[in-house]
Amino acid sequence: MRRGCFHVCLPSTLITMLLLSLPGATVSLAAELWVSGATVSITPKLPVGLSGQRHARVAETVESEVTATALALESSQGDRVLAQAIMVSCDLVAIRTGVLEMVRKRIVSRLKDFDSRKLFLSATHTHTAPVMSEDTYILPEGVLLPADYVEFLSDQVADAAVKAWKSRKPGSVGWGLGHAVIAQNRRMVYADGSAVMYGKVQGDDFRRIEGYEDQGVEVLFFWNPDGKLIATVVNLACPSQQVENRRAVNADFWHETREALRKRHGEDLTVVAWTGASGDQSPHLRFHRKAAEERMRKLRGLTHLEEVTRRLVQAWEEAYAGARQEKHSDVAMVHHVHDIQLPVRLVTKEEYENAKAKLTEFAATDARHNWSAKWHGGAIDRYEQQLAGTVEPYKMELHAMRLGDVAIATNPFELFTDFGIQMKARSKALQTFVVQLAVPGSYLPT
Repeated sequence: MRRGCFHVCLPSTLITMLLLSLPGATVSLAAELWVSGATVSITPKLPVGLSGQRHARVAETVESEVTATALALESSQGDRVLAQAIMVSCDLVAIRTGVLEMVRKRIVSRLKDFDSRKLFLSATHTHTAPVMSEDTYILPEGVLLPADYVEFLSDQVADAAVKAWKSRKPGSVGWGLGHAVIAQNRRMVYADGSAVMYGKVQGDDFRRIEGYEDQGVEVLFFWNPDGKLIATVVNLACPSQQVENRRAVNADFWHETREALRKRHGEDLTVVAWTGASGDQSPHLRFHRKAAEERMRKLRGLTHLEEVTRRLVQAWEEAYAGARQEKHSDVAMVHHVHDIQLPVRLVTKEEYENAKAKLTEFAATDARHNWSAKWHGGAIDRYEQQLAGTVEPYKMELHAMRLGDVAIATNPFELFTDFGIQMKARSKALQTFVVQLAVPGSYLPT
């Protein structure tokens, strides 16, 4: 039983309805686009607990900076503001409860001409970034307190948002599509019908890989009036967890990718990383072609991170080759924010009993099971709320945007990739960017 596994129809249906409505919005095409970006470090003081695994880890070194990257957009017609947005991508495993509200509170007095509801945050899902919740793990003495990190994080993200907004200037935008084989579905299906995350494929009972893989790389490009590339958004349906088991702060393959793009296109290039629907995906090259993949990587003389970066940058360049031929400065822009409620998934009696048995098992061992105990405890709480009739619907903030021929939709979950495919297939937009892990959420399996 996964805590936070909600009803699987409504997210796709509701977001699709919004996306379908966007191309028909009433917007003047004689609008002017204003754009700017900013990047700040959200690298913590050391030592710090790392989030992303079921056991506690402490980092005493930094292998690569974790950063927050803000992109500010505004569409205006003379003195009339048509639409605005600040979108911040963070090298974090998720955007924990309360962080968005803390950032919005910090920018209200500093940005009088910006509607703070039009700010959203999203996470790249690196598993080597700081812990942000006290009850996630039991951490040793002397480690940076999660609450202290959240305060620092909120200050830094707010600074990035303010800097990006205040430095915006007229610009143009383009969109493109590339392809990169990076994401692999990590759930293996066996002869008895069961599915296992990171399951083995060598046995006689292996039958198939459970779900789809989306190898498209959706990209936005932004130029200043002189034609200089100043910012890009890269939407990849794969979490950044190539080095997920390490005990050092690391932004994973997005750090390598940003460095490679800046080396080619300017050190001040703003690179916004959006994780698409990929709750069942992994960048690990470990399945049916593992030996061949490893051989080719070694022949190229690349690390695992460099191999992922090579593929991603190549896809980006393919998209850029087309997009730079069509630059739009009078692009239509719309940004809707909706609070919606979703019915939660009901826990079965069998799942309830299994969760209780697991908690008993953990109690007989040690505190390393704190994360797993919380997970199963959530299932028990949900079941007991069901019996009492006190289950509350899941409240979700949804951002749906139009930017020219492109649609953008956020969600808080780790959506399995099939959901992303459904949204893209139903959308009337030329390209649809699905941005997951925008505010707190959990797995949403098909």
